[in-house]
Amino acid sequence: MQTNPALAQVAFPPITEVKGYLAGQSFSAERPLVDLCQAIPDYPPALELRQQLQQWAALPQTAVYSPDEGLPEVRHSLAAWYARRYGQGPAAAEICLTIGASQAFWLAMLLLCRPGDEVIVALPAYFDHPMGLQALGIRPVFVAAGCGSELDLAALAGHIGPRTRALLLVSPSNPTGAVLAPAQIDALFELARCHDIALVLDETYNAFLPPGQPPHQLFARPDWGRHFIQLASFGKTFALTGYRAGALVASAELIRQALKLQDSMVVCQPRITQLAVAWGCDALDDWVAANARAMQQRHDLFVQLFDQPGNAFERLASGAFFAWVRHPWPDQSGSAVTRRLALEHQLICLPGEAFGPGLQGCLRLAFGNVAIEAIPAAVERLRAAGAA
Repeated sequence: MQTNPALAQVAFPPITEVKGYLAGQSFSAERPLVDLCQAIPDYPPALELRQQLQQWAALPQTAVYSPDEGLPEVRHSLAAWYARRYGQGPAAAEICLTIGASQAFWLAMLLLCRPGDEVIVALPAYFDHPMGLQALGIRPVFVAAGCGSELDLAALAGHIGPRTRALLLVSPSNPTGAVLAPAQIDALFELARCHDIALVLDETYNAFLPPGQPPHQLFARPDWGRHFIQLASFGKTFALTGYRAGALVASAELIRQALKLQDSMVVCQPRITQLAVAWGCDALDDWVAANARAMQQRHDLFVQLFDQPGNAFERLASGAFFAWVRHPWPDQSGSAVTRRLALEHQLICLPGEAFGPGLQGCLRLAFGNVAIEAIPAAVERLRAAGAA
């Protein structure tokens, strides 16, 4: 049997690969594994939401299809959540509920591109994006535009060509944690508008903006739907990662076209996921805000300990769930370093090359899924590795 030859060029899922290093390994209670690999909350959904999930699971109608785009009342709850968080937001008709932000990404790319088209991908990039583009026969055009809160817009503009269909970015960034300022996002929108392409912004971590950081104001523009598509996730927001709670936010015209793909791809987001998202949007603003503050405390403690003198690793950017660091072995790949950290120091993280070409000297550390009490041990193990 022959398989699609294009898949041979798609990278293997990096989290699966790194966790494979642990096969046959055992860890003591005195020195447990420190997992900085996957960006998932270490806390469960709110107790009230868990109780609601139990009740919904017992109802026969919970097992029934919903409309492709999602239940109307759920999309209205999301629209109200956006209005509170952004000041203005999409209407219910401009939201399609998806199986996580990953499926929203596939819908967006299929809406915008044909095989052979190009998408500008700012480096470092979230690994699922180039993997998906390559699987679809779309060419990712990688641009090293900076890993902080300010991007090199001229570098991005210089790579736009006749087959470019979109600018693709993530903010807060996965893998760096950096947050693009609203003015930067406005400038990216203008760049997309001038070239009649789309700005596709993955905002999976938008509930975890740092204190005082306002969200962008693109939804206040009457023409936002002409050149802006948002990929949304509520899995991190409400600790529902396994429920795959995402959304595609775009103009009503694009959403209508997306339903042709949605119906043939997944039909609809599971009804129980929709109910959970709506309940979270309606009732959990304070719970979400408390978790965002707790995550900021983890970040701040990590930075305080990591940046103390004598650390051979260098922090290049950080925020939200992540830190992006340079490791001290320029002659070694990130993959070699992550294997060494796993086997010798009982700490797992992801290699820089998983996030794009030319990034072998970096590592992604995800501290969202380790309790604040484990942050000192994580930093100590990195310092010990760098001193070895």
